Amino acid sequence: MIDEYISGFGSSVLGGFAECMPWELTLGSVGIVERLLSGLRDGYAIAGGVAVHHTSTVENGAVLKGPAIIGPDCFIAAGAYVRGGCWLEAGCILGPGAELKSSFVFRGSKLAHFNFVGDSLLGSGVNLEAGSIIANYRNEWPRPAISFFHHGRRLETGAEKFGALVGDQTRIGANAVIAPGAILAQSTVVKRLSLIDQAVEQG
Repeated sequence: MIDEYISGFGSSVLGGFAECMPWELTLGSVGIVERLLSGLRDGYAIAGGVAVHHTSTVENGAVLKGPAIIGPDCFIAAGAYVRGGCWLEAGCILGPGAELKSSFVFRGSKLAHFNFVGDSLLGSGVNLEAGSIIANYRNEWPRPAISFFHHGRRLETGAEKFGALVGDQTRIGANAVIAPGAILAQSTVVKRLSLIDQAVEQG
């Protein structure tokens, strides 16, 4: 499923997980990133379970909690927060106030500022404008296991936390919210101030 939405998935270091559902990857993100850490080649500075490529910039005031891998040519601004098992491929940007949790982010994707992305996979060239959110937990449900509709079929993840699988080149407008449990096709455009909630079947 994942490589239908993220074209570079199969050729990436995550290619061995191609048969997994996206929520299986995010649920196991800590173990996966720990495994990737052990196989890193030269070019990374590693401390406290956090690997940062020598071509990347992490500003003072950013918080990176391991395990995490920040690939080549990334920029992590002051005030950004990375935790829970995260992997950034290359050329990614996390702006001030952006929080990334238990997620895999592919080449050239950007969280502008004041974003939250939890338990998600972002394809290449994805851009989140300021204040946009990919939520990962159904606080309003009495039983929070994430389920949602995809191509008219309800998917039961069994996971209490899952955000979204976001296809390559998707654009998410300022202050938009992607509710927990979503799959966005490549080149999707989400309008500013909108809500995408795939837990509700569209007529």
